[in-house]
Amino acid sequence: MSPLNRRSFLAGSAALVAAPAVRVKAATADVDVAIIGAGAAGIAAARRVAAAKRSYRLIEAGPRVGGRCAVDTKIFGVPFDLGAHWIHNPDSNPLVAAAPKTGLDIYGAPRAQSLRVGPRRGRDSELEAFLAAQVRTQRALADSAKGKADVPAQRLLPKDLLDWQATIEFMFGPYAFGKDLNAVSAYDVARAVPRDGDAFCRQGYGGLLTRLASDLSVQLSNPASMISWSHGSGVTIETPRGDLYARAAILTGSTNVLGSDKIEFIPPLPKRQLDAAAKLSLGSVNRVAFDLPGNPFGLQQDDSVFEQAAGTRTAALLANIGGTGLHMVDVGGNFGRELAAKGDAALTDFVGEWLSGLFGSSARNALKRSHVVRWDADPFVQGAMSAAAVGASDARKILMEPLGGRLWFAGEAVHETQWATVNGAWESGNRAAEAALRKLGALKEDAGDKPARRKTRRRGDD
Repeated sequence: MSPLNRRSFLAGSAALVAAPAVRVKAATADVDVAIIGAGAAGIAAARRVAAAKRSYRLIEAGPRVGGRCAVDTKIFGVPFDLGAHWIHNPDSNPLVAAAPKTGLDIYGAPRAQSLRVGPRRGRDSELEAFLAAQVRTQRALADSAKGKADVPAQRLLPKDLLDWQATIEFMFGPYAFGKDLNAVSAYDVARAVPRDGDAFCRQGYGGLLTRLASDLSVQLSNPASMISWSHGSGVTIETPRGDLYARAAILTGSTNVLGSDKIEFIPPLPKRQLDAAAKLSLGSVNRVAFDLPGNPFGLQQDDSVFEQAAGTRTAALLANIGGTGLHMVDVGGNFGRELAAKGDAALTDFVGEWLSGLFGSSARNALKRSHVVRWDADPFVQGAMSAAAVGASDARKILMEPLGGRLWFAGEAVHETQWATVNGAWESGNRAAEAALRKLGALKEDAGDKPARRKTRRRGDD
């Protein structure tokens, strides 16, 4: 007979807990709250638990904090956001509210966009038509949830986009959500809070997040391989550095990781949560960054450039970031995923070809130093941001449900109105932390945590 190891014991214990006559005594907890993942949601959760004077352990599978919002300063010698860069809704963004204490510089992003029509700059009349097409599209998508069945967002686009059809489809699909609009829930898009009035951080959005984590204790390169969430009265987490026992846990991994075999759950996650994660799978947005000193394209600082596209082989350029020579090209959706699967060289070759079509054949020769970020290939993320499948707009609410009263999910996918944003992930982590603290008795319960008394002949709002 094979020796009994701790994992098989926990698996057996979990099965016994399901039987009403047997209970397993939990081990003494190492910490009150274990937080898995040091991205925006994990950092927010750890800060909230620390503020409540409760113990926590923040572990991160990768070698750095930030998750999909991380900065690098070595590759180009200036802050380079590997992932999220646009700071949405700065007036209400909780990270921006905390920024003054960090000493970092937040400044408004230009509202104007640049347009290329073939190898030339778009004329004023063309730019006006392009902006009008964006406004009509925003209105059409915002109105999509008014008394209609959920449909692919693609179907709701205005019928008169004409020459701007492909560009609008790229902007509102692959560029914004990482997925083509025919695979995105119109309800999910309509429910999202408008994302305008953007800002940038001169030290990088990832730099701001890193600074907000500077007072936290984080274990890097320490992935969770197993989570036992119905053992006794706590949660057991297996990591390369040993087992961690906590009274409650918050898991901030991406939906793609949640649905993969990266983490074993004992007992297995309920089908309800697995289905929700699958319906919120991550889209694809990959990035090619390059240094272009001397501004040979003649663009402004933080210039956002789109083209009048003829199909899906298109991208978006952000130029002269923060007044430096750093440029970033983002490629997304089905086309971007297929391209990225071919490797870094394929992405770099496409970007050179695309820029040559916009700025002349010499543009390719200007790419002396470049760096590719393929989020699809990151084993700890496996994609960009979540976007609900058609008919799955309630999946986010399902992932908000705790498991066993001791395991919570958090992250950008677990926010109904600010999904696919760093501030949405931050608020989700803060909310999960407060729910865990209330469960532990560290905070008073809100009315929303108690079962509502149903009133006669009245339906509550969802």
